[in-house]
Amino acid sequence: MAVTEPELHSHAGRVQTVTRAYPADKAQRLAAALAARIAGEVRFDDGSRALYATDGSNYRQVPIGVVIPKAVEDVIATVRICRDFAAPLLSRGGGTSLAGQCCNTAVVMDFSKYLHNVVSIDSAARSALVEPGCVLDFLRDAAERYHLTFGPDPATHDHNTLGGMIGNNSCGPHSVMAGRTSDNVEALEILTYDGERFWVGATSEEELGQIIAAGGRRGEIYRQLRDLRDRYADDIRRGYPQIPRRVSGYNLPYLLPERGCNIAQALVGSEGTCVVILQARLRLVHSPTHRVLVVLGFEDIYHAGDQVPQILEHRPIALEGLDDRLIYSLDQQGRLSRDRQLLPQGHGWLLAEIGEDDADTARQRAEALIAAAKSWPGYVDAVCLVAQEQQARVWKIRESGLAVTAFPPGQPDTLEGWEDSAVPPDRVGPYLRDFRKTLDRFGYNGSLYGHFGDGCIHTRIDFDLQTESGIQHYRRFVGAMADLVEKYGGSFSGEHGDGQSRAELLPKMFSPRLMQAMREFKAIWDPQWKMNPGKLVDPYPITSNLRFGTDFRPSEPATFYAYPEDHGSFVHAAKRCVGVGECRRHGGTVMCPSYMATWEEKHSTRGRARMLFEMLHGGPLTDGWKSEHVRDALDLCLACKGCKRDCPVGVDMATYKSEFMAHHYAGRLRPPPQYAMGLIHYWSRLAAKAPGLANYLTHGAGVSRIAKFLGGISQQRELPPYAAHTFKEWFQVRPAAEAGKPLILFADTFNNHFRPEIGKAAVEVLEWAGYRPMVPQQALCCARPMYDIGMLKSAKRLLRAVMDTLEPYVQQGIPVVGLEPACVASFRDELPKLFPHDPRARRLADHTFLFSEFLEKQADFEPPKLQRKAVLHAHCHHYAIIGTDTETHLLSRMELDF
Repeated sequence: MAVTEPELHSHAGRVQTVTRAYPADKAQRLAAALAARIAGEVRFDDGSRALYATDGSNYRQVPIGVVIPKAVEDVIATVRICRDFAAPLLSRGGGTSLAGQCCNTAVVMDFSKYLHNVVSIDSAARSALVEPGCVLDFLRDAAERYHLTFGPDPATHDHNTLGGMIGNNSCGPHSVMAGRTSDNVEALEILTYDGERFWVGATSEEELGQIIAAGGRRGEIYRQLRDLRDRYADDIRRGYPQIPRRVSGYNLPYLLPERGCNIAQALVGSEGTCVVILQARLRLVHSPTHRVLVVLGFEDIYHAGDQVPQILEHRPIALEGLDDRLIYSLDQQGRLSRDRQLLPQGHGWLLAEIGEDDADTARQRAEALIAAAKSWPGYVDAVCLVAQEQQARVWKIRESGLAVTAFPPGQPDTLEGWEDSAVPPDRVGPYLRDFRKTLDRFGYNGSLYGHFGDGCIHTRIDFDLQTESGIQHYRRFVGAMADLVEKYGGSFSGEHGDGQSRAELLPKMFSPRLMQAMREFKAIWDPQWKMNPGKLVDPYPITSNLRFGTDFRPSEPATFYAYPEDHGSFVHAAKRCVGVGECRRHGGTVMCPSYMATWEEKHSTRGRARMLFEMLHGGPLTDGWKSEHVRDALDLCLACKGCKRDCPVGVDMATYKSEFMAHHYAGRLRPPPQYAMGLIHYWSRLAAKAPGLANYLTHGAGVSRIAKFLGGISQQRELPPYAAHTFKEWFQVRPAAEAGKPLILFADTFNNHFRPEIGKAAVEVLEWAGYRPMVPQQALCCARPMYDIGMLKSAKRLLRAVMDTLEPYVQQGIPVVGLEPACVASFRDELPKLFPHDPRARRLADHTFLFSEFLEKQADFEPPKLQRKAVLHAHCHHYAIIGTDTETHLLSRMELDF
């Protein structure tokens, strides 16, 4: 299939972006040339192209292909070959960009898998050398050993890359302390599209002359930059907003001699439209040893904004704001409720972080700030948080802003599109009031929060980008907001860059001469106009290439699950991922184990969600539920449900995978391991009739290799042996308890057939606690192994049998207690979604408890004091669906050191 690529035509001194077809045969030759000459990975298949078709923005452009370089030599070769084939090029890091600059019809180079190292840290010089795919927190963790840090720290700090931060000129809460990324870049090693590789940085006038005199392509670039600077110097000095968060446009002020003619800093924020970054030398700043967080509550967010100048006088190292609409969304979704209790009274809040190397000094400064705030208009309340754990919980609220407001309950979904404008910090309050008036005038809603100390305001707004009238209304709104920001002397982008989302508006912010200077700046570096074309300057129109545009009209498929969180729509579920990329973290949470192991985008929750979206979109994936590309992306999903809890927008990939697999294998034979593991309930019932024979087949020399092969189990693994007698057999012949409150003890497949001693111990504890366990003898199973592989028709048969058997007990109010977290989770999660109209499903879900949960929440007894040591390894479904609070509380009551 042919793909489109930008074609550029010069007209009256202006380059206009249109599109033309990039021939499929040419793309194939390009892929072959790349595969023959680089050690990295070359992926021009439809699945990979679909995977990289979008970023965190409203935009979608299917790339020509994807290259994942393993070394700098791969990057150099890729650029050379792309030049030979006249192919556009796009550098990509974490793929979280919100303005569309990280997707294009180009060859995408993903630096994040291999070129992600901290090369070195010079603690004496307070600098670090990093590769472009290096995650920000990799650097921050390494630098903290020297009490240093990289100042800019966006909310995505644990998974965004420094190359992406340099491309977008990212900031974050602590830019109050350290400035933007451009203020913290010392030098860059760069590669131009025409193959020149050299370092750039601060350049004295003498050095500038020497480089120009040396000639060559580098000398020519420097000569052109000097001439551009001299020709437009006065325009640059007059025409750029003098505010902390001016991110829009190219950084031409850094070319001025009074700014040190720093070519590296001038390239920061160029969004991959000029050069490829190979390495970066970054400035590190001192990281205060002690931090105190002051949270101030105000009558509303506007009064909070009014007080920004007064708080800045107290020299905070971060100053953030958030409104009550964000907190209302938190409350409605039941998220971070424990953390939300740390906020003081009010309807608008400011978070001011005080940093010092002395704890008492930090505390005294924080108390002085609170004392001063009590006399400010609109002040309501304040708290001073000293404990790092409490501070982290409040910061989590702030960092969750984008995700929490994406799907506000009972309201339309919200989108980016005007999410990071910036104004002078002393005008935040008035700007917020005018911002809200403009939203009201256009009939939009959105929460207001952000980096108030630098005047940067974040929001997501309920734009309609799927109908022609909605798209035109959106375009008029961003035009009106651009006029408003220009009136305040602000910047359309204060953090996320221009990309395609705001670039068309830049002539409102910059004079015609400055816009011409920016075009010339790009042309100096990229005369062929092949580096991420159509972004930042001479861009695609704001309303083109929309991911959810008028051409996105997929039919709603019939599904097995009900998707109550998505209005009963699988299409909406496939759209749920907003691209923030928290599933690309490398530890700290359950999500996403397969990405942590592989560093592969397609094995992240985001990658899988995007593949499902592309499946519905219909191009380049055209085979729907039968898509092998989608199946391959879902293959390593462990269905651990970590994303259901850890994903900030609640992407439930385990359910989506289950749905897909049910349709994918409908009417087809499955791989043998799916029958082996999916039907383990039936195999175990059969094995119970002759456990000795079953154990011979799974453990006998030679024959066990066949069993493991058929079961899809590694030969290095030891299969658990079947018990000589099942738990149910033991329970049936033991003397029945004569007294105690009745309960149902659910005998799951594993504990019944493999570990009956666990069931026996549970009976002993429950009877000791004053209960009379009953164990149904029917062959019941929660169907857990069937969900993950999509055997949903069979799963529903098993679940109906469970409901038929347990409903009489549940109706009497008799609780059901499970020993296996996955079984309890299936009753809580899958059961109501598979039977949304059967009231028995909801009743069973509400009356089922995990063993520890029952003892802690329902049982009236005092546990024994063990005073021993133990290790607690929570089941992934335990963590994701049930939560471990009751477990930890119960073990603490038992005085167990765990």
